[in-house]
Amino acid sequence: MQGAEKEDTVKKCVEMLENIRSDTTVPRNIRLSMGEIKDKLLNSDESHALRAAAGISDLEVVTTHPNIPAYARTVVWSIITQLETVSVEG
Repeated sequence: MQGAEKEDTVKKCVEMLENIRSDTTVPRNIRLSMGEIKDKLLNSDESHALRAAAGISDLEVVTTHPNIPAYARTVVWSIITQLETVSVEG
C-alpha cells in the first residue's frame, strides 16, 4: 500500500469517526473519544503506521465501553479493520 492509498484510507476512517462524533444518540464521552482519536489520525507529524496503530489501540478501548450503541460499535470495528491495513509498514 502506497502513501497516497494509506492517506485515503485514513481520511475515510476520519470521516467515519466524524459521523459517530456528530451522532447525538452516542454518549458524550464516546463522542469526545472519537474526536480525540480523529485528531491523532490527522497528526501529520507521525507516520501513517504509527497513527493507525495508536488509533486502533484507542478504538479497541472504546469498543469495550458498556454504553456504546451496537451500530456504533460495528462502525468502530470497521474502522479498526481499515486501519489495520495502514498500520503495516511495507
